[in-house]
Amino acid sequence: MAGKPDHLFDRTREWAGLTSFVERNYPGASLGVVSGRRRQGKSFLLEALATAGDGIYFPALEATEAISLRQFAEVLLRNGIQIPRPFQDWGDAISHLFSAIRDRPRVVVIDEFPFLARSSPSLPSIIQRELGPGGSGGSSQVRLILCGSAMSVMGGLLAGQAPLRGRASLEMLVRPFGYQDAAAFWGIQDPHLAVLLHAVVGGTPAYRREFVGYDAPTGSADFDDWVVRTVLNPQSPLFREARYLLAEETEIRDPSLYHSVLAAVAQGNTTYGRIANFVGRKSPEIAHPLNVLEDCALLAKEPDAFRPGKSTYRIIEPLVTFYQAIMWPDFARLETGQESQAVWRDQRATFDKRVVGPHFEALCRDFALGPTARRFLAEPPGEVRSGVINDPASKSQLEIDVVVFAPQRSDAPRRILSLGEAKWGETMGHGHIKRLALARDLLAAKGFDTRGTVLACYSGAGFTDELRADGRADIALIGLEEIYAT
Repeated sequence: MAGKPDHLFDRTREWAGLTSFVERNYPGASLGVVSGRRRQGKSFLLEALATAGDGIYFPALEATEAISLRQFAEVLLRNGIQIPRPFQDWGDAISHLFSAIRDRPRVVVIDEFPFLARSSPSLPSIIQRELGPGGSGGSSQVRLILCGSAMSVMGGLLAGQAPLRGRASLEMLVRPFGYQDAAAFWGIQDPHLAVLLHAVVGGTPAYRREFVGYDAPTGSADFDDWVVRTVLNPQSPLFREARYLLAEETEIRDPSLYHSVLAAVAQGNTTYGRIANFVGRKSPEIAHPLNVLEDCALLAKEPDAFRPGKSTYRIIEPLVTFYQAIMWPDFARLETGQESQAVWRDQRATFDKRVVGPHFEALCRDFALGPTARRFLAEPPGEVRSGVINDPASKSQLEIDVVVFAPQRSDAPRRILSLGEAKWGETMGHGHIKRLALARDLLAAKGFDTRGTVLACYSGAGFTDELRADGRADIALIGLEEIYAT
C-alpha cells in the first residue's frame, strides 16, 4: 500500500496498524474492528485507507435491511465486483463478498456498522459463520473492517459471549488527539491558550473545521470572544454537540437522568455517594447510568492511588464538561442568542474552577506519562494516578493530583517516583512543597518506598522567586512551557 497520505494529520500509529492488518499475508479472510467517539476522523482515516489500497468503503445509513443490501450491492458493483442477482439477505451478501475476493488481500470497510446491526441483529453471527470453519472466508482474501461510533455497541462486538469474540485480528480505538497534537492541529503556539482551548474542545479533529468554520482564537486575549461566538452561539454546531453526543448512544433511554449524572461530575461531585446526593437518587439507582456512561466512553472510573476500593469519576470528553458546568444551568438564556456574553461573564469564574482546573490536573497526569517527563523521573513510570492520603495528626486529608508509581514489583514495596500538585491559576511556592513533603512522609510510614521521590509542582501561573532559587534535587518545577515541550 501507499504511505500515509499528506492530508491525514498525525494518526501515524493508526495508519501503520491498519496497513499491517491489510497487507498481512495469510490464508483466509480476516476481521478488524475500529471504534471511537464521533468526530474523531475514523471515516476520514478509513476512506483514505480504502483509496490507498484499492479497497472498498461502504458507509452504512440508518435504513431497512432491504435498502442497505441494495446500497451494499451498488458499492460492490462500482468497485468491480459482479452481482449476478440481488442479495436476498446479509448471509447471501457476505458470502458473495468473501467468494469474490480471493486473488490478493483487499480491504473492505463497513462504516457505521451499528446502523446495520440494529436493523439486522443477526449480521454479527453471519460474519462469524462465514469466517469460521466451512465458511466462505476460508479461501477469501478480504480484510473486513467494521467501524462504528456507538461505543456501547462496538464494545460489545468482541466481548463476553458475542459471536465475533475471538475472530478479530485487529481491534483499534481511534482516540482524540493528545493535548500537544491538538495544539499543533489548531495552530496554537501559546501554551496558556492551548490549555484553555483544550479544556473546551479537547482533541476532537472535527471541532477545528466544520464545527467552527475554521475559526480559531487568535490569542489568549481573543479566547473569551471566541467562546461567545462559537460554543455559546446557538447558530454554531458546537452549541448542541454535547447534547447530541449523549443522544446518539442507543443504551441511554432517560436522557434527563444521564445529563444530571454528568452535571454532578462536572460540578465537582466525583464520588459515587456525592453523585447520588446531587441527582437526588438512592445509590443503587445510579449504578446503571454510571455503567452505561462508562461503556459509552463519556465517563471514566479512576481508582484512588492510595485507598483500595475507592474511586472517582471523571468526564472524558471536555466539551461535555464545558456544557454541563457552564451551559446546562443557563441553557434557556443561551438559546435566545442574546445572552451569550452575559452568561459567559457570569460563568467565567466557574470555568476556571470547575473546568480548567480539573482539566489541567488531567493534562499534568498525561504529561507525567509522556517522554518529556523523563527529564525529572528516575525511570519510566508504571502508572500515574491521583489519590487521597489521610493525615491522622491534623485529622485531615491531603489530595495529591499527580502520583507517579514505578513499575510494580511483587518482591518489593510500591515505589513512588513523584508526588505532584497542579494549580492552574495560583503561583506556587514553598507552602506547596511543604504539603507534598508531608505527604511523602505519611506514605513512607505506610510502607511505600519514597526514597528518591521527586516533589513536583505543576503550575499554569508560575512559581515564586524563592521556590525557583531553592535548587533542591528532589524538587521539579513544571510550567506550561515544559508541559507543551516536545
